[in-house]
Amino acid sequence: MTAVAASIPVLRWAARRAHLRDGDLVTRFGKWPLWLTGEAQPTLKQLETFARLTHTAIGYFFLPQPPVLKLPVPDFRTLRDETLAEPSGNLLDTLYLCQQRQDWYRDHARLHGLSKLAFVGSARVQDAPETVARRMRETLALSTEARRQLPTWTDALRQLIAKAEDAGVMVMASSIMGGNSRRKLDVGEFRGFALADDLAPLVFLNGADSKAAQMFTLAHELAHLWLGATGVSDTQAGRVPEQQTERWCNLAAAELLMPLQALRAARQPDAPIPEEIQRLAREFKVSALVALRRLFDADFIDSATLWRHYREEQARLRGLERRGSGGGDFYRSLGARAGKRFARAVLTSALEGETLFQDAFRMLGVRKTATFHEAARELGVTP
Repeated sequence: MTAVAASIPVLRWAARRAHLRDGDLVTRFGKWPLWLTGEAQPTLKQLETFARLTHTAIGYFFLPQPPVLKLPVPDFRTLRDETLAEPSGNLLDTLYLCQQRQDWYRDHARLHGLSKLAFVGSARVQDAPETVARRMRETLALSTEARRQLPTWTDALRQLIAKAEDAGVMVMASSIMGGNSRRKLDVGEFRGFALADDLAPLVFLNGADSKAAQMFTLAHELAHLWLGATGVSDTQAGRVPEQQTERWCNLAAAELLMPLQALRAARQPDAPIPEEIQRLAREFKVSALVALRRLFDADFIDSATLWRHYREEQARLRGLERRGSGGGDFYRSLGARAGKRFARAVLTSALEGETLFQDAFRMLGVRKTATFHEAARELGVTP
């Protein structure tokens, strides 16, 4: 077959972004080292295979230099003195997929005359986070006391997701890109994002994170919706983000999940701090880092104590990750990955003839008709 003059810098860039080593690529493409020196060139079929393997648009391989890829939404993770790495293909494709889903749902909402959601964009960063958190609890019909009675973080997370969806928010969560188990999402790159819209608000959670961390991320992203602020977030509990929007959302999220009034009533002042933050985390179904930060917010500990125990807790969490006790992924069903609100709407629309089945399959990430109909039964769309 005819060889194709693929750009060497782009070949290297695509392999690096996909975290593929030369040794692995030689197994798939025997002349890979020669491609990088220009002594040989791939065939069109080989280049197409390489493009699929690296999740790279094939047109990029004919550019002299790699393209500069940017997020299609604001990036709230950016620190003042630190340049973040180029977004991965997994993050970009997850964002594109969620934007496509949001576009479809917005049209669906207009077609069916759904009302705009008054809470989206109803807050400003000048508002007191405590006041907005109280409004959020009212809109979500969320009870701190009821959540404290739940046995596990997983139960609490599922409850919060259900409350958000009942209020009109599409909540989608997964540890992989779409339905591709080989494309794992990196918690180190992002934990979640919000796409604000008064007809089709959407939150995505990185399901590879721990359940306690996802609780905070969801609360943080909901705060973004109240601000009407679309973007990829910095949701590390305890840390003080550079950007005002992120600081405000962290405060609102913490107050939503662990109101200071409830904390003051539940605190055991004589307990050692490491034990106390673990106990409070279990009781309020948050992470120990959130509990630690709230003790500081309530003036129960000073800044030096906060950061000393913060570093100790981070070290403990890193040890758990090395032993394989990370977040895992309980988002195995279509209703969790695509969100029940969105999935039910697409399933119903396709079954009623408003949406082509091929479009429904693409948006839901399913390939088989049997899977489609099974999901419709599980989500109560069909008997």
